[in-house]
Amino acid sequence: MRDLIALASIGLGSMLVLWCALALTPSRPGRHSAAYQAPKTLPTLPVPRVRPLPPTPAHVRAWNVPLRGEDTALIRPYVHADDTLELGVIRERRTAAVLATLGVDYAYGYAGDHFESLSALAAAGVTA
Repeated sequence: MRDLIALASIGLGSMLVLWCALALTPSRPGRHSAAYQAPKTLPTLPVPRVRPLPPTPAHVRAWNVPLRGEDTALIRPYVHADDTLELGVIRERRTAAVLATLGVDYAYGYAGDHFESLSALAAAGVTA
């Protein structure tokens, strides 16, 4: 068996050497040879007429302009004041929640809260 493996490896090796020796000259030019280069000038194809795009509006061009602190207002003009007024209520609730987790009783109130009506109902003896 060893002799067969040795003869097969010698035979395959010699066939490989013979094949490489005969295949040194390619039958056709290589893929990256000068025969396969593109022409220097490409033909131009006629393109149908296209309408030019309308000019870009100024507010769209402003998206690409970097913001500078000197030119930027602290509050954007599109922010409504009604939306920002409730932030104080949310801040008070969050403060009370954090202090409650620490075991501190924090009494807070704000205009229009329901605590006054609940305390009045509790004083009258009404239960829900």
